[in-house]
Amino acid sequence: MRIQDKVVLITGASQGIGAACAGEFARAGAKLSLTARSEERLQQVAERLRRVAPAGALVTAGDLTSDADRRQIVEQTVERFGGIDILINNAGAGLYLPSWNAPLEEVRWLMELNFFAALALTQLAVAQMRARRGGLIVNVGSVAGKVPLPWMTIYSASKYGLGALTEGMRMELRRDGIHTMMVCPGYVKTAFHENARGGAIPESVAHARRFAITAEQCATAIRRGVERDARTVVTPRAAWFLVVAMRLFPGLVEARLAAVNHTA
Repeated sequence: MRIQDKVVLITGASQGIGAACAGEFARAGAKLSLTARSEERLQQVAERLRRVAPAGALVTAGDLTSDADRRQIVEQTVERFGGIDILINNAGAGLYLPSWNAPLEEVRWLMELNFFAALALTQLAVAQMRARRGGLIVNVGSVAGKVPLPWMTIYSASKYGLGALTEGMRMELRRDGIHTMMVCPGYVKTAFHENARGGAIPESVAHARRFAITAEQCATAIRRGVERDARTVVTPRAAWFLVVAMRLFPGLVEARLAAVNHTA
């Protein structure tokens, strides 16, 4: 898809991958609608974008777990730009508690943000995309949505669900000219881990941060995926080895991951 002049709605745009995507798509000539909980941080991102997008970006602060806020975000975007061409469901959170004793209220909250909010926002965007006979839904998942990580099982489950939704919706909406793309980042240098709802990442995994990519590198991979109409973007590409190994040698991979988790 050609990005120039396309209307792009990005969630979780106040920091990390979302903010990096805002810059990446602005430089590609997109018209931006940005949303996150923090009005202040969103305004800071929008101000930085003025260097590459003098017209600025539409900023709508809101809670994506709120139906009223989701509707406001979409309505204001459509009112400002006339429609939505690309929806990037980037907002999400982590949880490092074992699935067998994680408080269910925390699990429900995580699923509400990581899965249900993305689905609900997609439904709102697709309603007007179908009328225009085209569009793109980008769901930012995780390598953990391809390979379950035992130190964040609930998070993995939420991203597995998002992946299945992405693939199923691609087939559902094909005749309407709407494409879907799943993004599966590995370890990205953001505040994601510091903002997790509970628990802590295993020390051995934390040490692997030296192999992490930046949010800007992730955003570049997303932009390139959009331009080539990709189905799935795994970044860094080396993470494909883990995905393929899980399919070919599941017992071996599970044993290695269980050993990592045991040292937590």
